[in-house]
Amino acid sequence: MGKCVIIVEGKTDKERLLRVLAEPVTIFCTFGSYSQEKGEQLLAQAESAEEVYLFTDEDDSGKKLRASLSEDFPHAGHLHTPKMYREVADTPLPVLAEILERAGFAVIVPAP
Repeated sequence: MGKCVIIVEGKTDKERLLRVLAEPVTIFCTFGSYSQEKGEQLLAQAESAEEVYLFTDEDDSGKKLRASLSEDFPHAGHLHTPKMYREVADTPLPVLAEILERAGFAVIVPAP
């Protein structure tokens, strides 16, 4: 996979994804808030990326953020944590690894 970017909400989400990714992936955090200015910064940072993925929480604020990000990144792939976990940070590492692997990422599957 070429240069790839994943956009998440928070630092904890980023740290959890880095624990299961077996390849270098750039991960940007929105820190839960989103504005036109932040959108422009992310677009500039991700402009050389071959692929962009959005991986936000499955709660109201995560869905709202995903909708805003989708406007700025219409070609982005969407990764979803199962609704039962609601947040990326609360999703077990083996489940995160499976979600990323299905999207074509090289992963390290942690022991349960």
